[in-house]
Amino acid sequence: MSKLPVFTYQTRLRLTHEQTSCLDAYAALYGRAQRTLFARMRAGVPLNELKRSFLRRFGLTARQFNAIRVELEGKIASIRERRPELIEEAKWRIRKAEEAVGRLEEKKPGSNVVHQKKRRLAVLRAKLEALLADQESGRVRLCFGSRRLFRKQFALEENGYADHAAWKKDWQSERSSQFFVLGSKDETSGNQSCQAAVAPDGSLRLRLRLPNGLGSTSKHLVLEGVRLAYGQEEILQALSAGRVVTAQTKTGKLFRKREGAAVSYRFVRDRKGWRVFASVEAQPVALVTRRLAGAIGVDINPDHLALAETDRFGNLVGIRRIGLHLYGKSEEQAKARIGDACRQIARACAESGKPLVIERLDLRKRRAELEAVDGVRARSLSSFAYAKTISMLKAASFRAGVEVIEVDPAYTSVIGAVNHARRHGIGSHQGAAYAVARRGLGLSERPSVREAVVPTRNGGHVTFALPARNRAKHVWSFWADVRKGLKAAHAAHARSGGNRLPPAPLSPKSRALGATRALPAKPRHANRRQHCSADVLDDLPWQGNGCLWF
Repeated sequence: MSKLPVFTYQTRLRLTHEQTSCLDAYAALYGRAQRTLFARMRAGVPLNELKRSFLRRFGLTARQFNAIRVELEGKIASIRERRPELIEEAKWRIRKAEEAVGRLEEKKPGSNVVHQKKRRLAVLRAKLEALLADQESGRVRLCFGSRRLFRKQFALEENGYADHAAWKKDWQSERSSQFFVLGSKDETSGNQSCQAAVAPDGSLRLRLRLPNGLGSTSKHLVLEGVRLAYGQEEILQALSAGRVVTAQTKTGKLFRKREGAAVSYRFVRDRKGWRVFASVEAQPVALVTRRLAGAIGVDINPDHLALAETDRFGNLVGIRRIGLHLYGKSEEQAKARIGDACRQIARACAESGKPLVIERLDLRKRRAELEAVDGVRARSLSSFAYAKTISMLKAASFRAGVEVIEVDPAYTSVIGAVNHARRHGIGSHQGAAYAVARRGLGLSERPSVREAVVPTRNGGHVTFALPARNRAKHVWSFWADVRKGLKAAHAAHARSGGNRLPPAPLSPKSRALGATRALPAKPRHANRRQHCSADVLDDLPWQGNGCLWF
């Protein structure tokens, strides 16, 4: 099986009224067939028998039935694969919620906050029981049209519906708002049911095979002038690609056939009309990076991406902070900002010739944190798409020919704060990115100091002595003890009011051990934080201890 990623590109179609009606009818037939197929599969009917009956009942071609089956089997497989992770995540969140309820009952017994937390805990327990029951029985729950829209019928006025008929109209429209056209590499133009050709003006001409069940006078719907703002060259390259291979039949007879690139299409209707999504397997890209040059590590945070560049010996060369202010942004706006940041990082890696090192994050723990933090922090964490950032980093790096190294995230923040932050005059997040980059190169993670001086958010610091290291154990056991001491130091610092007071000066010994950050030249305005936006502040050229931004 190919390990190359599949990229999807989209564009909006310019259709006539007749073409729009034809696609609406196709989507309605496709939706009915898929829901019926799911019900029959749950009843245990053999797939071969289903295929014969569905071709006659719905007037489908064999290829159109395969598209319905493949999409449905993918949904079922994804639910079954995701279910164990949801069970573990629910257990994590229940544990965190129980701890939060216990703390609140000590501080605010009988308050409304405790009541709401207990309600949340009951919801999580009910969800866990349902997941465990489905896991035991092997049952798969699928709601065609989304559960969110389904539940809106129970609160019509709150969701802007005049009556149940208005909701039902939206419900039926949502359940029949898209259809999938499966492609194959051994078919003409990579797809038998939707064949694309290049027009003289460079646009695409889509020839869509319609189901016989629509009763249309024509078997095909031709869509002219299709242009993709992004991915047009990739689609044209996939259509022109092809090679002749030798295959063998079941009887042992050899024959030659032509193989190209498979192109699958998905037609989706939204409030503005119809869009088409074209998915094609990416072509291999030659690597332009090598580990002997060093590495660039990235530390992913809810409001920014911290980067650190090293040379081949693991010495710090440069740092950078890319702001990601996603709270209050729509999904498309957040994706656009994340995509811009990821392309910027991939371009920096390609120019320096160094691979990108990222953490292999456990998103279950990230989501479990929402149960035990305050509302502002919970909204910040929930509005940030960790999985989307990681996938976009990998996609941008693949296109740029940058190698991506994934490492275990254990104790990188602690190592960065204790070993690197004060020593190089950088922040804790840049120190974590530096630790990630060094781990990607397989370099040492031994403690570099005996007394930790860790910076705090208000510009101050906390100091604590590091525990003794047992060299018979793995170095991570030492960093586990350091993390406990660091948490205790931060807690004591907060209880003493250190986060609200002006930062205390460093001792002469600490100043000798670590470098201080050199501020840039003062801007034209007296108060730069008043006159500069957040994005401008992220790009100010901080310099410290010879570490320049790359």
